[in-house]
Amino acid sequence: MFDTLTAMPADPILGLMNKYREDPRANKVDLGVGVYKDELGHTPILTCVKKAEQYRIDTEETKVYIGPTGSADFNTLLSQLAFGNDNPALLANRVRTVSTPGGTGSLRVAADFIKRASSSTKSGEAVIWVSDPTWANHTGLFEAAGVTVKTYPYYDYDTKSLKFDEMKAALSNVGPDDVVLLHACCHNPSGMDLTKEQWDQIIDLTKEQGFTPLIDMAYQGFGDGVDEDAYGVRKMAATVNNMILCSSCSKNFGLYRERIGACSIIGKDTASVNIAFSVLLYVVRCIYSMPPAHGAAIVETILGSQELKQEWLDELTVMRDRINGNRAMLVNKLKEKGVTDNFDFIAQQKGMFSFLGVNPQQVAQLQQDYGIYMVDSSRISIAGIGTGNVDHLAESIAKIL
Repeated sequence: MFDTLTAMPADPILGLMNKYREDPRANKVDLGVGVYKDELGHTPILTCVKKAEQYRIDTEETKVYIGPTGSADFNTLLSQLAFGNDNPALLANRVRTVSTPGGTGSLRVAADFIKRASSSTKSGEAVIWVSDPTWANHTGLFEAAGVTVKTYPYYDYDTKSLKFDEMKAALSNVGPDDVVLLHACCHNPSGMDLTKEQWDQIIDLTKEQGFTPLIDMAYQGFGDGVDEDAYGVRKMAATVNNMILCSSCSKNFGLYRERIGACSIIGKDTASVNIAFSVLLYVVRCIYSMPPAHGAAIVETILGSQELKQEWLDELTVMRDRINGNRAMLVNKLKEKGVTDNFDFIAQQKGMFSFLGVNPQQVAQLQQDYGIYMVDSSRISIAGIGTGNVDHLAESIAKIL
């Protein structure tokens, strides 16, 4: 059976990681991997996580299964973090949440749920619309679940801005049986977010067209703040009858390898969401049966403690300020090095990523001649920039331009 298989293309990020590791140059720069790094290029464990983890070790009494939904406390606390304590959807008991193996696991649960829910619609076809561009794994993940993926305009590579009018026009043609994926904040890979006013228009359009929004929130707190970054999520939840939210604790809690996230669904009322929840639990049972517990226990310990939650918010602010500071620092350094092209858009965007805006040949030249690593699209991870490498980075960009 295996003899009939053909090799799949290598993941570009993983391949880039291997090339970077093998490069002997001391001044090499990794702008490919989407993880937070401090000034020394290290991805540290948060102090609040260390404390919560020690508490977990001291108090855990069993390793027995925790059930398909995961920890009830984690689900409640993470729902409140995402939707806000006083969200009408929560107060009306229209929200149900399950723990998942990371944000990717949450998206796969959502994909299988969409596929199953779509079987009873008029068309019988599961269709999801994603932004152009979107996170590279979105398309493969949904297609693997049997969901048809279509795109709507989002980022203008030429003007380095949002194609908002085109986005609205495309979504105005999406029917009530389809799903539309939106990025809550810190759009991956463009860094270009919707403003509050644009969110308001998309939410009105969602209600008017009747399609189901699926909001992917992988970076809450990395843009403007925990509450600010959840503006679209909270208003959408309070406005529409049906919604899916996929959350991740990898970035904002630094729990990358613990693989903990959540999938939340909203129904028009308690009765309908309970039916949908039974389907969601069946999906979970068929994929992985029970979610991991360790990461969830860390998060619920932090969010359940006033002291640890404040420490987390403080540490999250440090990470956010570093990323935003790196954006401004790179723009200023490019100007210092005599670059006349306008890179101000980098400082105006949010989150971990941005497109540098150079072509694949220039990307290859940066890698070959200067040891600067990024994917062919010129998407860069802002967290990979630091005071120790920004001069080399800016000088190299100036040379290839």
